[in-house]
Amino acid sequence: MTKRFPRLDLNKLRLTDLARRPSKVSLESLAVPPRAGMSFDDFWRGLPDVLAVSELRELVAYVAKAHRAGKTIALGIGGHVVKTGLGPVLVDLMRSGIASAVGCNGSVCIHDVELAIAGKTSEDVDASLRDGSFGMSGETADFILRAIADTGPKVGLGRALGDALLKANAPYARDSILAQGAALDVPVTVHVAIGTDIIHMHPKADGAALGAASLLDFRLFTEVVAAVADGGAYLNLGSAVMMPEVFLKALSIARNLGARGDFVTADFDFIRHYRTRTNVVTRPHLGGSGRGYMFTGHHEIMIPLFVAALRSALA
Repeated sequence: MTKRFPRLDLNKLRLTDLARRPSKVSLESLAVPPRAGMSFDDFWRGLPDVLAVSELRELVAYVAKAHRAGKTIALGIGGHVVKTGLGPVLVDLMRSGIASAVGCNGSVCIHDVELAIAGKTSEDVDASLRDGSFGMSGETADFILRAIADTGPKVGLGRALGDALLKANAPYARDSILAQGAALDVPVTVHVAIGTDIIHMHPKADGAALGAASLLDFRLFTEVVAAVADGGAYLNLGSAVMMPEVFLKALSIARNLGARGDFVTADFDFIRHYRTRTNVVTRPHLGGSGRGYMFTGHHEIMIPLFVAALRSALA
């Protein structure tokens, strides 16, 4: 037997008053159409004040305030950020004293060093893997592995490479994150996993030197994170696995040793990843200690947009 349902009398619906109903969008939040010749400030103010724009404005305001107060602003980056041409943008933040430190995965070394010594990077993996020529650049491996073996265990992996680029008068060192970190004495730490970078394929790769240099960098990075935890900010730019994992361990050390302050974290990437969401955006702020943000979009668009807005806020 077919079940019969009671009929609803729609005439008895309780209607609301639009004028008094709470609404999330109003005329004041609508976008201003961009015009030719418009200044960045006008463009920034003209963006619709909703969703990601509202959150990006909050982050910009926080980072600007933290920088003025002398708090630590640290960056964690992946190699794709360098591959998409953003090295000069990050170096400029370092020169300006806005970026207090940079942590990176091993692939950053490959692309940053190649750009500094040859003015180009990022080989065609699909094509070169077929004949086994992928990752076989002798100049890249020789330069990086020699620098690590010479001073890496003493000064850290990032500083060893930065010093080596400066000593070699690398022709494009001005836009190198590693070289300028050494020149400006801004910590640039490198966190490697053996087998993930092309230099590990070469016979000169010294596991002991790599491990000792990267461990020294991790210890330095924990000191950076402890400073971040005192009202600073940590921005994860395009690292899906390595830097979120390293950041979480460094934060645990910092809190174990007494760091209890509020701070802000943010992830910028073109895909939403598990580790960035949990290790960078969510877990550090459980219990109300600060806030995490997540912005999804291409690095070459989102990171310059954020930096331009930050510059405007600090002007």
